Amino acid sequence: MDARTPGSETAASTAWRPDRCHRVALVLQGGGALGAYQAGVYQALHEAGMEPDWVCGVSIGAINSAIIAGNPPEQRLEKLRIFWDRITARKIWHYTPDGDVYRKARNLTSSFLTSTLGQPGFFKPHDVNPWFSPAGAKTATSYYDTTPLRETLLELVDFDLINARKMHFAVGAVNVLTGNFLYFDNKKEVIAPEHVMASGALPPALPMVRIGTDHFWDGGIVSNTPLQHLLDQDDRLNSLVFQVDLFSARGALPRDIQEVMARHKDIMYSSRARHNTDIYKRMNNLKTEYYKALLKVPEEQLSDREREMREKLAHLPEITILHLIYQQKAYEGDSKDHEFSATSMREHWQSGLEDTRRTLMRRDWLEIPAHGMGIVVHDVHRERDY
Repeated sequence: MDARTPGSETAASTAWRPDRCHRVALVLQGGGALGAYQAGVYQALHEAGMEPDWVCGVSIGAINSAIIAGNPPEQRLEKLRIFWDRITARKIWHYTPDGDVYRKARNLTSSFLTSTLGQPGFFKPHDVNPWFSPAGAKTATSYYDTTPLRETLLELVDFDLINARKMHFAVGAVNVLTGNFLYFDNKKEVIAPEHVMASGALPPALPMVRIGTDHFWDGGIVSNTPLQHLLDQDDRLNSLVFQVDLFSARGALPRDIQEVMARHKDIMYSSRARHNTDIYKRMNNLKTEYYKALLKVPEEQLSDREREMREKLAHLPEITILHLIYQQKAYEGDSKDHEFSATSMREHWQSGLEDTRRTLMRRDWLEIPAHGMGIVVHDVHRERDY
């Protein structure tokens, strides 16, 4: 085991999933440096032998998703570790005294170095600042060059494996010209490094990514959590969904300007999962009532379309969503998403690992809802009582 990252690489010898569960899905939000929390979540699932059938991400969630989908199960954790060790390899301080004030200072130093130097294997500053670049120049529309990320993806991700469709893979991005949000889905198109990079191209820091004749930015601009893409699937598969968010919609009242900036970022990028699931529940309830009404109509009075609809509504999927949200440390400020120190990375990874291990102990949370219930959501950090 790598001493820099906590946990074991060995998966459980026997795969497990709940009864009537046809799909295990991992839905990963964007959040930059906080994405190491998602790697810890995956490690816990890997240890439990609960490998996902579906991965869908935005921004850093798209990169983690690509590494998971683009490697066989026995190599996924190792490749995640290589990625996170690489992009957090820069030494910040040789020694940090104990206490929040010192940790805040070290984190600010780390985020300053990210802003000025970029991150190894991820992005580097342009040779010419965009403010001094003529319009139309490659350096005119962003502060950093993501060529290192493309090289890292080609090294750590087998795109042929993603395109073999052994695992359903999708990442969200925004069309720069139209403003439309869309998913690059391996069920519909051939996935390349550019699709993953487009999902994480957050302006104005990172450059837009050209795919075909279109240009794309980070999907988090419109929707930072790709849960809706899974809920929109018309495949009737009962699903256990691990939704892993990096920004919390709920938080404390800010007491200084740095906390104001951090809280603003949390609200702006937090998931709208509750809104999405409430809409899905209402739609599911309407479908259930429609099905019950169709059952009361004599067979000879039904049209072919109504019979077809009745058959379809008889097999609505049941979905359990486990909503895990990274819990911010007291010394983390508004730069937490671009504070790429190895110390913080290990803390984030460990938090995801421990949160998910505790969650998996609650087998009652993992059960698929009874037929007709539609969707059940467990807000892990509010419900758990360990």
